[in-house]
Amino acid sequence: MSHAHQDITQLAENIIDKARQKTVMITLAESCTGGMIAAALTDISGSSAVLDRGFVTYSNQAKIDILGVSNATLAQHGAVSEQTARAMVEGTLNAAPTADLALSVTGIAGPGGGGPDKPVGLVHFACQRHDAPLTHAMHIFSGDRN
Repeated sequence: MSHAHQDITQLAENIIDKARQKTVMITLAESCTGGMIAAALTDISGSSAVLDRGFVTYSNQAKIDILGVSNATLAQHGAVSEQTARAMVEGTLNAAPTADLALSVTGIAGPGGGGPDKPVGLVHFACQRHDAPLTHAMHIFSGDRN
């Protein structure tokens, strides 16, 4: 097992353990990760106790159709933006009423598609619990798509 795979497995186990302790059901909206977060979680035995569902909304149209992200948000800010990550997580909570916590991720995986304002590796995350403030984080990753 590669070191990176080991790290991902450990992170997934930690998420599942914490969610189980707090009896939290998680739902995901993934764009640039293409379902890899859900896959990392479901690789762990017992994940069904905490993972409700996941949406892979890679295209802008999928973000609109499945999560209710507005055309205006996408046109004004782009798919890779704090505003879109926020809209994705809000739409995910609406689409998954049985989930307690939603996470969205949207970014530029590369190797192309980046620019001066949005470099390759830029990823926006949003996370929200029902009836709790939404949190946002941004990170610029180095390396390849994996």
